[in-house]
Amino acid sequence: MVDQTLPKRARTKFLVVVDETPECRLALRFAALRARKTGGGVTLLRVIEPPDFQGFMAVEKIYLEEAHAEAQEILQKLSAEVHSIAGIMPELVIRDGKKRDAILKLIEEDPGIRILVLGASIDREGPGPLVSSLAGQMAGSMRVPLTIVPGRLTPEEIDELA
Repeated sequence: MVDQTLPKRARTKFLVVVDETPECRLALRFAALRARKTGGGVTLLRVIEPPDFQGFMAVEKIYLEEAHAEAQEILQKLSAEVHSIAGIMPELVIRDGKKRDAILKLIEEDPGIRILVLGASIDREGPGPLVSSLAGQMAGSMRVPLTIVPGRLTPEEIDELA
């Protein structure tokens, strides 16, 4: 098992799982402002899930290369946004696999990650599968608190809360 103790002066990192949803931008804003206020850092995680299609290895390789390039582009854009909001340069991480598994593995590997911040969708179908999974079945077994940012909040409300 990995030693999960932190030195007393270690910087708390807020982990944000990024995608293209509006609620992700709210979670990003919240994490950046909380990190600035607490002297912490931000880690942005983009997970590339395996393709649904079963095809040739060459096709899958091209898909993954394109997905990695797109992930890097998204992370760079969001990194600039975090820097603009809070003056912090976030750590950027790209992982392959199932989203929930990649998040839990990164949290296990990096003891500096102390808070997971997710945005909740305002869709009628619920807050989203990731929020439902991590806030439901997994909540009691995680070593970090989970902060869920409601998708209905405005950036101004996020500023007041953070």
